[in-house]
Amino acid sequence: MYDVQQKRTVAELTTPFIKYAIWSTSDNNANVALIGKDAIIISNRKLDHLCTVHETIRIKSGCWDETGNVFIYNTLNHVKYCLINGDNGIIRTLDTPVYITGVKGNKVFCLDREVKNRVLSIDTTEYMFKLALLKGKYGEVLKMVKESNLIGQAIIGYLQKKGHPGVALCFVRDPKTRFNLALECGNLEEALESAKQLDDKECWYRLGLEALRQGNHQVVEMAYQKTRNFERLSFLYLITGNTDKLRKMLKIAEMRADVMGRFHNSLFLGDAQEIVKIMDEVGQTGLAYIGAKTYGLEEAAAALAEKIGADLPDVPLEGTLLQPPVPIMRLHDSNWPLLNVGKSALDIFETDKLGAAEAPEEIPASAGWGGEDELDLNPSEPAGAAGEGGEWEEGDLNLKLDKEGEGNGWEGMDALEGLDSAPAAPKTSDGYYVPPTPGTNIGQIWTRNSRLAVDHVAAGSFESAMQIFHQQIGVVNFAPLKPFFLSISTSAKAVLNGISTAPSLSIPLNRTQSELGLRGSLPALTTNLASLIDKLKSSAYRATTEGKFGDSLTHFTNILHSIPFLVVDKKEAKEVKELLDICREYILGLRMEVHRKELAANPSEKVRNIELAAYFTHCNLQPVHLMLALRSAMVISYKANCFAAASSFARRLLELNPKPDIATQARQVVKACESKPNNDIKINYDERNPFATCGISYVPIYKGHPVVQCPFCETSFLPQHKGQVCSTCQLSEIGKESSGLQLFISRN
Repeated sequence: MYDVQQKRTVAELTTPFIKYAIWSTSDNNANVALIGKDAIIISNRKLDHLCTVHETIRIKSGCWDETGNVFIYNTLNHVKYCLINGDNGIIRTLDTPVYITGVKGNKVFCLDREVKNRVLSIDTTEYMFKLALLKGKYGEVLKMVKESNLIGQAIIGYLQKKGHPGVALCFVRDPKTRFNLALECGNLEEALESAKQLDDKECWYRLGLEALRQGNHQVVEMAYQKTRNFERLSFLYLITGNTDKLRKMLKIAEMRADVMGRFHNSLFLGDAQEIVKIMDEVGQTGLAYIGAKTYGLEEAAAALAEKIGADLPDVPLEGTLLQPPVPIMRLHDSNWPLLNVGKSALDIFETDKLGAAEAPEEIPASAGWGGEDELDLNPSEPAGAAGEGGEWEEGDLNLKLDKEGEGNGWEGMDALEGLDSAPAAPKTSDGYYVPPTPGTNIGQIWTRNSRLAVDHVAAGSFESAMQIFHQQIGVVNFAPLKPFFLSISTSAKAVLNGISTAPSLSIPLNRTQSELGLRGSLPALTTNLASLIDKLKSSAYRATTEGKFGDSLTHFTNILHSIPFLVVDKKEAKEVKELLDICREYILGLRMEVHRKELAANPSEKVRNIELAAYFTHCNLQPVHLMLALRSAMVISYKANCFAAASSFARRLLELNPKPDIATQARQVVKACESKPNNDIKINYDERNPFATCGISYVPIYKGHPVVQCPFCETSFLPQHKGQVCSTCQLSEIGKESSGLQLFISRN
């Protein structure tokens, strides 16, 4: 966006090629739709990206509706809609192509190919329903549902997907669906009613889990009883201090002949006699005797001693009593306290439902408030001063009205001053703690402040970062970038450990200082240009010099994959371009050399071996590495009797001023080849004709021939490889149109 008067760029948005920009006419041009060949980008007037819609066929035209929040557009066969949150769908089909000029209500005005005005009728119910839901206008949602046959599985699924299960719950009658929706929105009352209708063990189990999560242990108790989950029921009674029902569980376990259940309930109750009795019944007489002696049950111990005989077990002298703590607060009669929350969709639905009904007729005060004289507040006045039924009889009050119909007995009530400046009474919360409203997530702030993909990655917005990478450099294979995504997103925040029972605190790390504080901040990044250049020199170049081509390829590829995550200024952008070119040339050359070594053992690939060695010498390498490539090509060509090629490589090698021993060998080759200036083997190589090497087939693409390139690393390929993933960077689609990699933020 460009300001013509101030002659400066006001805002920017990275998009593919755009043909039309259509502004909404409501709310001071609040939104704009940017139409490309097969995509629509919706943004606000500050060019903040809102959503993107992709189509498989060409988009013909479009127009905003009256609200300015729904964009109506058409393709060759359909009229479609798009909301500012990205929701879209088909409104109707078209018999002939048209071009939309305006939308008003349920009418679409357009031109056909004969330039004749046409008016199309459309059904706006679906997108107006979604728009009302987006803006929280539940009254309009209710009205639409009542007046149209809109509710179905598709709409219910949409409400669930958009986080409005409570709204869907208002319109569903199927008990199973109501139960699932109620659990999703945490409405235990509705879930309980549906569970009673279904009476399914799985439903009761899920209801128990949700009720336990909310602290409603009364519903949990009912769910455990329905599922006959006696172990969990006993533990629930234990933690709520309900010892009476624990004793009932002990009796139930005895009736069910559940020995372990009896033993657990006895431990929960601290019933020593029952514990000794159970151990005696199961044949653990020795343990029963030790328990009786430890707990001081002398009569039971004596009876057990007679049963055991002379071989009595030794009783530990330091034995301790296994007694559970006595519950101080018995909470089995009340649930956990809950915070005050705003009205749910169900509450709003009920409010709208009541508001839609007729208001009751106004009832006279005398009919509902009769009998006040029964208090006899004025003993001197006879009890029958008021009319029967509490009505005032005519003349009882003897009111005297002036000519204008007003008395002067209520004067002076407007004479109070200073009330406007008096402090307002503090609002009470009725004993409930109301938490503060959460602020904007730092990730949303970072994505709003920057259009760089790396900042979106640091904010954890991987989807938007992937979209930016796809638009800028045509990335279609994101698997190699996964480690970078995870590393950058985790390193943008520091983690501070608190107390052992509390979660850790996440502290955002910023790379900028803004007057707006966090609202103007950008995330800190760990990748910078200096570190990549240092890695290039210390690791990648060294591995190449040592002949460790596998390690060298790994280093160069890692550096190449790190480049999209850089943030530099305009001066450093040129250095980044040079670094990218170096990585491309080395990766291409080393891949050819590795492939050549694999073919070297096969005598039938002799010609191909020479060609690959020759192509490697035309990669833009450092002088020390170029000398090694030229020497290798010279030796291979000379041994294969390609004397013309060997002589050419030797002369190029001498131009680089190699070491004396290498220079001597090169001069000898030149001298030996002077008498045999031809190649005995025909190879596909012409050093005088400039060429680029195909990154997949490894053949020369001479100047003037058709060629396609990778939008990121700019490796050249033959046209038949268009649409494949680039073999050099392993990221982008070959031949993909893109806007180019952006590594710095424009400062206007």
